[in-house]
Amino acid sequence: MNLTITKDQIIAGLQAVQNVVGSRTTLPILSNVLLNAEGGRVKFTATDLDVTVACEVEAKVKRPGATTLPVKKLFGIVRELNGEIEIETDEKNVSSIRSGSSYFKIHGLGADEFPPLPQFKDDKLVIVAQETIRAMLKKTSFAVSTDESRYVLNGIFISLKDGKMTFVATDGRRLALVDEEVNLSEKITGDFIVPAKAVNELNRLLLEKGEVEIKFGENQASFALKPESGKEEQGSSVLLITKLIEGNYPNYRQVIPGEATERIALGREELVQALRRAEIMTSEKANSVRLTFGKNLLVITANSPEVGEARETLAINYKGKELAIAFNPRYLIDPLNALVEDEIYFELIDELSPGVVKINGPFLYVVMPMRLN
Repeated sequence: MNLTITKDQIIAGLQAVQNVVGSRTTLPILSNVLLNAEGGRVKFTATDLDVTVACEVEAKVKRPGATTLPVKKLFGIVRELNGEIEIETDEKNVSSIRSGSSYFKIHGLGADEFPPLPQFKDDKLVIVAQETIRAMLKKTSFAVSTDESRYVLNGIFISLKDGKMTFVATDGRRLALVDEEVNLSEKITGDFIVPAKAVNELNRLLLEKGEVEIKFGENQASFALKPESGKEEQGSSVLLITKLIEGNYPNYRQVIPGEATERIALGREELVQALRRAEIMTSEKANSVRLTFGKNLLVITANSPEVGEARETLAINYKGKELAIAFNPRYLIDPLNALVEDEIYFELIDELSPGVVKINGPFLYVVMPMRLN
């Protein structure tokens, strides 16, 4: 293999894939990135066997071929170089890297040792704008559970049916749900759970322009991120393949409360700032804030014996009976940070029932209340 590549292109390719490589792996090949050069492009691929990321960028390929190199070392080298970089690999997988007056020799492993990529059928394919998937992940991924004993909750549940794509995340104390209309053929129905690691990578890799081709099978799914049309030549295309979480996701519809007795419109930015200030005065033992809704006034208080107390007041449009309810402030701040709308709606039944945050759009967030002290 012999290729010449600009510093920007090789950095873009390596940055896209190197996150999935763990620092402690039992198989040496998993510390390496696969380089596959042909036809004016070079494809970088890295995997930890659960999540695989591949990124294809432009290069001048003099002699096509493939090899694998230690990804952290390769990235360390090219980051310090300037100008064009030439990579030449011999039959023993030893690669020479030249740029200006710099020269490196780095030992790799054969490309045939690298785990092969799974293949997907085209019958389970849906194409969505990258911007849409990015917004849906932002509105749900913060609610994914980190408790490994409930592993089916350690990811985002994706459901495709009736022309809609639905994303759900819950950790048992809160639930975020968003759905969008997508172009689905009647054959494409199904649901699957994408693990948190793949979700984090997608959050990092998705762009504001271009499309995502999503394919899914029994136990794996792939997300192909395509540049916007007309810019395929300059742009890099990224492919993420992930194992899916096996198991049945709980019936999340049961958690959504019935008809609310109060629906209160609140300014999102004003509310999130007040909650952040109140959160400062919570502690591990007393980690709740109390929201008291009175006539045209919301009073937010935090009180922890060992720290002190905070009190915030917001003018609101509220005519109902006085109602006090307590929440973990982080569980209200997270969804408010993930939204961009100026106004949100807070729906309440009473101080013991879950609260619901909604917007003028396909988003719903349910949060369990805490005991009032």
